[in-house]
Amino acid sequence: MNKKKIFKIAGITAIAGILIGASVFLYMFFMPHRDVQATKTDFTLTSSEIVMEYLTDNNTANEKYLAEDGESKVLEVSGMVSKISEDFNGQKVILLKYPQDKAGVSATFTPQTNNNLKGVVVGQNITVKGVIRAGASYDEDLELYENVILDKSDLIKIN
Repeated sequence: MNKKKIFKIAGITAIAGILIGASVFLYMFFMPHRDVQATKTDFTLTSSEIVMEYLTDNNTANEKYLAEDGESKVLEVSGMVSKISEDFNGQKVILLKYPQDKAGVSATFTPQTNNNLKGVVVGQNITVKGVIRAGASYDEDLELYENVILDKSDLIKIN
């Protein structure tokens, strides 16, 4: 084979590889985000129930609710509003926790769902829907309980 033919085949292969790689990158980059609010709820529970599941057996609860591929379960969690705050991105964060519980459920809302919290006050019982990101645990170094984390949350109802 002559050198021209080898360079031609190598060039075509390189260009095809670059085009395929760029196509995969663009597909992944522009892929629509998961619409949690339109997704069917996987589990409905109270903040106390999910916290106790995690504090009792963290591994079993992780297998039940979390997925390594990022498609973790969508939950509807009911509980008493213990705290309302705002994170650095301007997103509302509600802590659902009963006074007797060791930890609660921290639900982070999105910029699109922040306004749905108007009228919600500390002490009310509400139900939120979101995707679980982390479970409750006890940090021995800090001697503190860590809350269950819900992302992409929205208010479902005021009980």
